[in-house]
Amino acid sequence: MFIDALGQEHQPAPTPRILSLVPSITELLFDLDLSKSLVGRTAFCVHPKELVKQVKSVGGTKQVNMDKVKALNATHLIVNIDENPKELVEELGEFIPNIVVTHPNAPEDNIELYKLLGNIFERRDQAARLISELQAARTHVQMSACDLPQKKVLYFIWKDPWMTIAPETYISRTLASVNLITQPVETDKRYPEVDLTSGILDEVDAILFSSEPFLFKDTHLAEFAETYNQPKDKLHIIDGEMTSWYGSRAITGLRYMVDFAGKL
Repeated sequence: MFIDALGQEHQPAPTPRILSLVPSITELLFDLDLSKSLVGRTAFCVHPKELVKQVKSVGGTKQVNMDKVKALNATHLIVNIDENPKELVEELGEFIPNIVVTHPNAPEDNIELYKLLGNIFERRDQAARLISELQAARTHVQMSACDLPQKKVLYFIWKDPWMTIAPETYISRTLASVNLITQPVETDKRYPEVDLTSGILDEVDAILFSSEPFLFKDTHLAEFAETYNQPKDKLHIIDGEMTSWYGSRAITGLRYMVDFAGKL
């Protein structure tokens, strides 16, 4: 038996038909050599770019086309606590027998994620390879972080309203691995709105604008600098896939973070 993020037990599945509603895990399934078992994905599952086009899209991470999903005859549904609504998962569970729930909250949690999927879908060698690569990336980060100063950062994921991340999220802990400490340090929501009149802009060393889920561009930074009287060299676009995508993307993401933090 293998245990997922909700404590549910899963049996080994040598011939699964998998529907993934998590973009980063769709990429991970390819890296686990499960492309032939992946029968469905979301429109936001865009990696690996050429191969993923061969897998049927059933909609988004919050809403799907039920008729398309039913036609897949999936045996396994992979979801994430943060990304997929509970109500949607429960509805899909009425005709997909096995639901694998994931919830990594830090880069090191990917080790258990690799083990979970590698064991369920009998891809242990592939999972072991990814674990080795992740451990090497984490060691690189830990050694590099010794030379990186600690900085307070405000990380935007959305505008209208302006929204950021809580310290216990995967993104925040990824940034913390290179001494970038997200603000505010206390909040009762995982993705809180930010009051830009509270003085927080002057308290941080850098303001980061993520490329997803809102696609921030240079024009947004220029507008922000003028509207809120902030120096342009304090504002930076950051690759949201590298900070928020767990799975195999985390290996590249950690190395990206060392380079990014070194240039701040």
